Amino acid sequence: MTPPPVPAAARIDLHAHSTASDGTLTPAELVRAAGEAGLDVVAITDHDTTTGWAPAVAALPPGLTLVRGAEISCRWHGADPPVALHLLAYLFDPAEPELGAELARVRAAREVRGERIVALLRADGVELSWPEILAGAGGGTVGRPHIAQALIRAGLVATTTEAFGPEWLGERYRLPKDDIDVFRAVRLVRAAGGVPVFAHPRASRRGRIVPDELIVELAAAGLAGLEADHEDHSPAERAHVRALAAELGLFVTGSSDFHGTHKTVRLGAFTTSPEAYGRIVAEATGVTPVASA
Repeated sequence: MTPPPVPAAARIDLHAHSTASDGTLTPAELVRAAGEAGLDVVAITDHDTTTGWAPAVAALPPGLTLVRGAEISCRWHGADPPVALHLLAYLFDPAEPELGAELARVRAAREVRGERIVALLRADGVELSWPEILAGAGGGTVGRPHIAQALIRAGLVATTTEAFGPEWLGERYRLPKDDIDVFRAVRLVRAAGGVPVFAHPRASRRGRIVPDELIVELAAAGLAGLEADHEDHSPAERAHVRALAAELGLFVTGSSDFHGTHKTVRLGAFTTSPEAYGRIVAEATGVTPVASA
């Protein structure tokens, strides 16, 4: 594919969430907010779903290009216990049956896990309503942030950060979820014509990180890039990611990982170079970016 032309100084944010997963803006509101933030290109990357794609395209404001993607829940089984990680998948064909089936399985597993977490809370006297939480997700991928919002509404915690603390969803009421083996995820994204990028690979403040050796193996298996500039990376971690990407011939991206009011980071807080964006579009054979008139 030939990348749509973007200005040399284009502002490109390739990681943002809507209410199709755990963001607070609808897909339509997300693209409008991206336009108001002065972005030239934004990616919608909801967790394990493409349901936000069509409404985002329909609401695309003038001057904004939309990259359709997803953030895929993955797991590396080379450690005990296995390490959870996220893969950003760009411009894949949503009709590819094998990838579609895996994403559907992960979404169903998230819902089962969410209901089990609420049951644990209720067993301890925390009166949350699972049907209410499910309705609040609006048909999107259900995750712990939806339970966190219910805890806030109940007056049990003040913030999402507190809800994810060890006394709540971070440890005491945390349950594992069913993810996709990361090597299988890379293969499935490539088979669907998409471009896989490792999301925030050195974000040690989030928990355990994988060794560089795994990234070397993933690069050989088809990984295309690494997300370097991210709010959860320290300057040293960003430098490490850039050096590793250069060594492996991978491109680097920068993104806000915007979630609306769930996080303080703003759209466009970190951006991707037009060169890296061009490589993503050139490698993709699934779908193309959508440019507004």
